[in-house]
Amino acid sequence: MCWCSSSSTWCQPMSRSGPSMNPSSDIPAISTIFRMADHGTPRERPAVGAARVAVILAGVKTEDAQAEDPRAEDANTVLFHTDGRTGVVTLNRPKALNALTHAMVIRIDEALAAWADDPAVQQVLIRGAGERGLCAGGDIRAIHDDAKAGNTASADFWRDEYRLNARIARYPKPYVALMDGITMGGGVGVSAHGSVRIVTERSRVAMPETGIGFVPDVGGTYLLGRAPGELGTHLALTGTAVGAADALLCGLADHFVPADRLPELTAALAGAPAHEVLPRYAATPGPGELADRRGWIDHCYAPATVEEIVERLLGQGEPAAKEAAETILAKSPTALKVTLAALRRAVALGPLERVLVQEFRVSCNALTAPDLVEGIRAQVVDKDRAPRWSPATLAEVSGADVEAFFAPLGEDRELRPL
Repeated sequence: MCWCSSSSTWCQPMSRSGPSMNPSSDIPAISTIFRMADHGTPRERPAVGAARVAVILAGVKTEDAQAEDPRAEDANTVLFHTDGRTGVVTLNRPKALNALTHAMVIRIDEALAAWADDPAVQQVLIRGAGERGLCAGGDIRAIHDDAKAGNTASADFWRDEYRLNARIARYPKPYVALMDGITMGGGVGVSAHGSVRIVTERSRVAMPETGIGFVPDVGGTYLLGRAPGELGTHLALTGTAVGAADALLCGLADHFVPADRLPELTAALAGAPAHEVLPRYAATPGPGELADRRGWIDHCYAPATVEEIVERLLGQGEPAAKEAAETILAKSPTALKVTLAALRRAVALGPLERVLVQEFRVSCNALTAPDLVEGIRAQVVDKDRAPRWSPATLAEVSGADVEAFFAPLGEDRELRPL
């Protein structure tokens, strides 16, 4: 995102044309939309709901997440300390795969604001507790309950979360993210906007929202829209999780460090800046999968409609392409079409902050559409893994249906500067 334009793995966005490229004209044409609250101003923390935690990735088992009762949430869900001249953020909900809550987002934002002005803090490090990952996303069970009840808690959460993403993207000090293990959804939002993004052989990075009837957010359409060729389109529509080599290829990470060397790396950061420390630990990851598939991915995902993309995938004659088509056809038809439109528009919108305005509109409008509630029901609540999408097919999703997700929310509800 506009966080790490210096990344050596970054590629320039491909030029596109056609009506789906046109961004909303009423999104402000300025490079920085968000001005954060005064660093010293306390903010009221949201009440934590009674819903059990569920991660945003449908493919990740949620039994462990559900074992932790968020009603017991306290300050220990995210920990802060300084280690030498490094401010350390530890997401501390290992049983819930370090899933983010609204309270955690606010606490992280407050800490980053304070450290930005603290001369004793030279850089920031974010990591996840436990062995399974940095962060698997957010509390989608709470979103399900909120959407069913017609409440605004989800919009309030996203407002603060997206502002945090913007802060990370333009943070004035090195922001080092250890993307070890599962890093998905909201986990991408608190890591892939940083200036130093580290993956390991255990990393699994994804934006899997189409599987629950949702659309990539937290700046995900910004990131994926700028991946080389059509790799981002492939990842967004299929929700595929990638390893270290492919995360580097797609511009989602900057460096590979073997997992068993992370403790040494973390200790070294206490005494020296990241740019001095990393050369001693960075290595070359094993081979990925996407580089060898660029030919058919770039060809098959170039069309302007999801229907054409699926048709090309099925006609490609590659087993992996056929598998991608079948994966796509299992997702929400509406979410797929909105995701493709959001990706194309994100490239034209430019700066991350403008893309986050668009994502906030899409996310809030998704709360009143049927597929988000149904997707979470099928994957997390009832766990029958048999969502009944509405509409049920791509052909039934009209252009008007898609445009409704991009509609302005009204002056008092838009994502605005603080």
